[in-house]
Amino acid sequence: MFPLAGSIAIAGARTRMTHAMELVSRAVFGVASAVLMLIALALSLYSATLILFALRGPWADAGSELLGAIGYVVIAVAVFDVAKYFVEEEVIRGREMRLPSEARRSLTKFISTIAIAVFIEALVMVFRQGSQDVSLILYPAAVLVTGILIILGLGLYQRLSADVEQQVEAKDKADEKSGERKKP
Repeated sequence: MFPLAGSIAIAGARTRMTHAMELVSRAVFGVASAVLMLIALALSLYSATLILFALRGPWADAGSELLGAIGYVVIAVAVFDVAKYFVEEEVIRGREMRLPSEARRSLTKFISTIAIAVFIEALVMVFRQGSQDVSLILYPAAVLVTGILIILGLGLYQRLSADVEQQVEAKDKADEKSGERKKP
């Protein structure tokens, strides 16, 4: 066998293996997404039953039950958003190369949803603890601080990644003008 033919055979085997792993990866993310969506649906249905029982029971307990239902819905939305993110980014698009700005927007949308869920859950906890035992308000306050830190981290990420995007675009334009960049 000639050395060149062996190299071509190895390169072909690597390409097939890479393609097979990509398909397996997409399938795993697809199954995980479906399971997460089912869990989100189950949490939403459970929340609906909590609402029904709260409305049928004594009004004195309804507020607490309704706050609990809100918590489950918030968690369901966050879980569903994670599943949707997996479908959009891993199953449909795979690991194809994207523009940095597109990746930044996608991650920003995902983290924003998580931050909103954290804030809503913290507010539910504040109302729940405020009506029961005010001395336990520190934990909901810590969750609010966590939400604020998530937003601050997201803002820092956006600022730094936007600066990098501008630098890369400026370099690409300069390379294009000088003829160093190859046309696709």
